[in-house]
Amino acid sequence: MKAAVVCANEDVRYLDYEEPKTEAGTVKVKIKASGICGSDLPRVLHHGVHFYPIVLGHEFSGDVVEIGEGVTDVKVGDRVSGAPLIPCMKCDDCQNGNFSLCKHYSFIGSRQQGSNADYVVIPEKNAVVFDKSISYEQGAMFEPSTVALHGVFLNDYKGGETVAVLGGGTIGLFTMQWANIFGAKKVVVFDVSEERLALAKKLGADETINTTKDGYMETAMAITGKKGFDFVFETAGQVATMQMAFELASNKSHVCFIGTPHEDLSFTPAMWENMNRKEFKLTGSWMSYSSPFPGKEWKLTAHYFATGQLKFDSGLIYKKMPMSQANEAFQMFKTPELVKGKILLMNEEQEER
Repeated sequence: MKAAVVCANEDVRYLDYEEPKTEAGTVKVKIKASGICGSDLPRVLHHGVHFYPIVLGHEFSGDVVEIGEGVTDVKVGDRVSGAPLIPCMKCDDCQNGNFSLCKHYSFIGSRQQGSNADYVVIPEKNAVVFDKSISYEQGAMFEPSTVALHGVFLNDYKGGETVAVLGGGTIGLFTMQWANIFGAKKVVVFDVSEERLALAKKLGADETINTTKDGYMETAMAITGKKGFDFVFETAGQVATMQMAFELASNKSHVCFIGTPHEDLSFTPAMWENMNRKEFKLTGSWMSYSSPFPGKEWKLTAHYFATGQLKFDSGLIYKKMPMSQANEAFQMFKTPELVKGKILLMNEEQEER
């Protein structure tokens, strides 16, 4: 088969590659769309892989073309997304249903062959079947949607309260939508891009705030009657937004860091005192799994995508590029401010539907 193979730092080649074999309990998926995740960037651009050569890709969709012995719940012809985590299922965390916290896991697209290829083989339980009314492009968005929903669930989220979402990227816009689906009183999205804020409004945000504008904090606090927000979800992984979360939080609120920072993060004593004085609960969120594996995050994404209540918009996609141009796609992230949305790698016979 063909695959986009990371051979060295900044060296992704579209090569002939050994096609994976279906084994007992696994299914082979013919990949239609594979998204580039922010976590893939250091793997390609900063020597961040576990080994060379490696085929990345963990946000994907495609068709099941072969099933292994013992597979009963997935059949040939099913349209699937893939849950990329492969937990050990034996450690204390796995036994307690905290699969994201497994220390002995494998992961499709970083520790074993991923979806930037013609085919990938995954365990049956990792194949999430979705309705054929959902496009392959949308199917490749399952993983970021589930990451957003996992953070919402971790915070004992209740409807009828105010929500701030810091970051209008893919995960941020799904977080905003999940907050609305579960009945938020008001959801406000914060970003530096007017384009992303316009998309947030289109997808259901009640208010948007551009944090590059003077007085944005006063505007934000006025929305809540100067009380602050009941739930604050940081999804950008930026120092500025992580510090901003402490300021936006109300007394007794929930603050969740979904985003992953790549720079040192520090707070002044006065900034940190926001947490002490407000007595808010600060939670980290990692990946997107619950029991029974892969979890309600994946089941509900399939359901709400199918009903249309969880919206997909072409504006979530910055570019669709042939799998053969994977190297060019990764090079675009050297100027990340130009990449507004998801880049999908498409196998070349796949047409948008």
